[in-house]
Amino acid sequence: MTATGEPVSGRDATRTVDSGFGQTQRRRILVSGAIGTTIEWFDFLLYGLIAPVVFETLFFPKADPLVSSVAVLGTFAFGYLARPLGGLIFGHFGDRIGRKPVMFITLVTMGTCTTLIGLLPTYAAIGAAAPILLAILRFTQGLALGGETVGAVIMATEGAPHGKRGGYAGFVQVGAALGSVFAALAAGLVAGMPEGDRLAWGWRIPFLASAVLVLVGVYVRAKIEESPVFKAATRHAPRRVPLAAALRQEPRACITVFLCTIAETSMLQLFTVYILVYGKQALGIDTAVMLQGVLIGNIVGIFANPLFGRLSDFVGRRVMLGSSLVVGVLYVPFVFFPLLRTHNEALIILAIAIPPAIIQTPLFSTEGSFYAELFRDAGRRFSGLGVSRQLGGVVGGFFPLIATSLLAASGSIWLVIGYYIVISAISFTAVLSARETNRETLA
Repeated sequence: MTATGEPVSGRDATRTVDSGFGQTQRRRILVSGAIGTTIEWFDFLLYGLIAPVVFETLFFPKADPLVSSVAVLGTFAFGYLARPLGGLIFGHFGDRIGRKPVMFITLVTMGTCTTLIGLLPTYAAIGAAAPILLAILRFTQGLALGGETVGAVIMATEGAPHGKRGGYAGFVQVGAALGSVFAALAAGLVAGMPEGDRLAWGWRIPFLASAVLVLVGVYVRAKIEESPVFKAATRHAPRRVPLAAALRQEPRACITVFLCTIAETSMLQLFTVYILVYGKQALGIDTAVMLQGVLIGNIVGIFANPLFGRLSDFVGRRVMLGSSLVVGVLYVPFVFFPLLRTHNEALIILAIAIPPAIIQTPLFSTEGSFYAELFRDAGRRFSGLGVSRQLGGVVGGFFPLIATSLLAASGSIWLVIGYYIVISAISFTAVLSARETNRETLA
């Protein structure tokens, strides 16, 4: 809006961004977003990677191995239950008071919970209170993640020059790969320790190290400014209930984001979390070998994310998203699981490394800009995107738990594969039905 309360046209909105964000501020936005996303994914995935290694013994020792695995993965999925609530709360305030303060709160909350997990007494010390406290901290982590995953890409997308939004949002997603690398390195070090040291104190170190990363992130975020697009959209008066406006005026965008996020999250869970449980229990693969694949793939992903994001500025968001979903559906039954069953370490590492390197990357690097662009109004963008994305994340976040249960009930991995194909097909349909956004002016 203008100073008189008149709506800002698309071209004027672009000039507002350019006049509000110079190159120095844009670099700060990108770096702060990437660092925050690094911390966010390090914190959140660290649990998923370490849990199968130690948490079954430390927090669920009374159950048999299968029940214990379901309990551990259920606690992991519990964090995803909090994400819609986090998207609702932080999305509301992100549209009411601004993106920057919300990004501070989510970062500190995420890091605090991870540090507290590192200090948590085990079942042997406090009994059933241990898994209960663990579940509470995981829920709070998910709450913060519900705001963080949306805020970082919105800031980058709203601050990018016209025609370069995909590259900017893709650069922020470098943090997801970096966080996964750090989490895989930490989990690999823990897995390689003598069992006594690993269970006694070794597993705590990566969680406690999060406190240092949070301090770095807070320092960087102190130097960024509020999004000019948001300030222009709310200069007259922010909406009292931005989510209601988004659901009423942009329902198609909300549904598209919800359906696309289901496959996005399921793909991540399949290739990063579920495979550690399945590979260890069903195939007898060493966890350290599988973590090497996660590590190598995400190292490649660090460089691939901004490249694929920038490519989406030229070929379109829908092409990148759709191709990633199709390749994933073909890869899982015909390449991924057959390579795992060879029991050849080099082939296993290759099978696990390929998805985060070149299959997931076109999807993850593009979805940030695509989702933000689907919402035409900055005054309701955070709320609409936050809730719809996190609801989709709940469905996808339960993939490891559902897959483990399907395998236990049927004894066949093909039921798991079929479930993944159905999810991908639904999201692919949503992508095809959505409008292309890469050439639109963001307001």
